[in-house]
Amino acid sequence: MRTKNAHRLPTLALLAPGFLLATPASAQGTLEAPADIAWVVVAAALVFFMQAGFALLEGGQSRAKNSVNVIMKNYADLCFGVLAYWSVGFGLMFGASVAGWFGASHFFPELDTGPDATFFFFQAMFAATAATIVSGAVAERMRYSGYVLASLVITGLIYPVFGAWAWGSFYSGEGWLRQMGFVDFAGSTVVHSIGGWCALAGIMVLGPRLGRFSASGVARPIPGHNLPLIALGGFILWLGWFGFNGGSTLAANGDVGIISVNTHLAGCAGFVGAQLAQRILRQPLLMTTSVNGSIAGLVSITAGCATMSPGFALLSGVVGGVLSVVGVNLLERLRLDDVVGAVSVHGICGVWGTLAAGLFYRGDLFDPVRVGIQLVGISAAFLWAFPVAWLTYWLLSRIVGIRAPTLHEQRGLDFTEHYEIGYPEFQKDLTHGGKN
Repeated sequence: MRTKNAHRLPTLALLAPGFLLATPASAQGTLEAPADIAWVVVAAALVFFMQAGFALLEGGQSRAKNSVNVIMKNYADLCFGVLAYWSVGFGLMFGASVAGWFGASHFFPELDTGPDATFFFFQAMFAATAATIVSGAVAERMRYSGYVLASLVITGLIYPVFGAWAWGSFYSGEGWLRQMGFVDFAGSTVVHSIGGWCALAGIMVLGPRLGRFSASGVARPIPGHNLPLIALGGFILWLGWFGFNGGSTLAANGDVGIISVNTHLAGCAGFVGAQLAQRILRQPLLMTTSVNGSIAGLVSITAGCATMSPGFALLSGVVGGVLSVVGVNLLERLRLDDVVGAVSVHGICGVWGTLAAGLFYRGDLFDPVRVGIQLVGISAAFLWAFPVAWLTYWLLSRIVGIRAPTLHEQRGLDFTEHYEIGYPEFQKDLTHGGKN
């Protein structure tokens, strides 16, 4: 039986003879050891908990009248998304590989062994994370039904097909990017950039929220309703990231230690980088932007957390934090309304993190061949995910409609989509006057 990282031992031996970090045990293990299974299940539970972090962070950055709708979308990503991944996505991603492009077996898998079930459980949490990146970007104006349908496409098709290129297969064969030596240990591109590019497609098809930009294109801030929730969500995401990156060893061994240290350093450095960028650009030192910077640092180390020294992990995080601020400013100039900065934090910083994994590969720094392979993978991710996601949102907008009506957007999607409100003591006026 093969694991997600089983290809790396021969690849690293050829490309990085000076590599100093121990190769993950998953490169030679089979998830048979009880300790390995226990660790991966715990790591998967930590990744599951990241859904709560996303819900709090995105809910807090939205207005009170849309808080229930945002949380519903996060819940839907987990529930609908995991079902789509179990039925179709897992087979496409990790089934027997067809010429390195996609898997063609293990649809509706039985998962009748401990290693199979453990591996699926861990990977299902990753699939849900990729989908939920979109929810914050399209918040406050996307209808719930259209969102769920798009989430099914992301978890059932877009994410697993690229995952098959970079990580597949679990059973036989291997993806074409993996054969080239593409390095993305825990998913800066496979998870985060894919989610970020899907988010970019979504906000382009949807258009901005009412009042977000003036007629001349000047961005008007629409502050979130609960900033403490944003900070709490950031802490929870950070905690989950230790399972996200550390669990990708698929083994309970010493490598988890350096991976966790690199992850933490990059998150800290991302926060610092975002604050430096705000100072340099003479922007207010915002808590919301700084928390996003820490998430950007974590995204930036995800690809190279097992193959970088701590100093380069810190550098990767600092650059990620800066890019998260610059990216938001760029999107605003382009009149693209990303409520939570998901495209910058996950899409742009996912690109940087994947490139950094090639540049700062321990024992083989700045190898142009390796960097070239990383650029191929980065480009392939965008050229696959963005067009397919854009077409998905465009078709859904024509078939079922994905943009909430103007009056519904004004009243808030909590009541108009779900007949509930998040803060009934303070929003009594929303329950009067009928749904329309």
